[in-house]
Amino acid sequence: MVVIMHINESAENYLETILLLSKTKPVVRSVDIADELGFKKSSVSVAMKNLREKEHITVTREGFIYLTDTGKAIAEMIFERHKLLTQWLDRLGVSPDTASEDACKIEHVISQESFEAIKKHIQ
Repeated sequence: MVVIMHINESAENYLETILLLSKTKPVVRSVDIADELGFKKSSVSVAMKNLREKEHITVTREGFIYLTDTGKAIAEMIFERHKLLTQWLDRLGVSPDTASEDACKIEHVISQESFEAIKKHIQ
């Protein structure tokens, strides 16, 4: 069992982005993350160093980025929240763009208890 410790919103976003990129690309590199998020490569490099130090990712000599079990668990949790909250807001009549943007904000601050209650209510 992987224990998920709370990490900051920025780190959660990076992990979620790595997860999503890994579903569409054979390998994920810092440049891919920078392109996806519209960030400078130097900012992404600093973030990758922090994620590596916290053992949420591994980086090969070639610069390929892989999620560790802990990193993947966090990324999957955030992605699940994003999908479910977006669907919920969409069903409430919120426009798709706004629903996705708001879900991205809510996914980082909502408690597990509240998220589970929403999940149970809409499923």
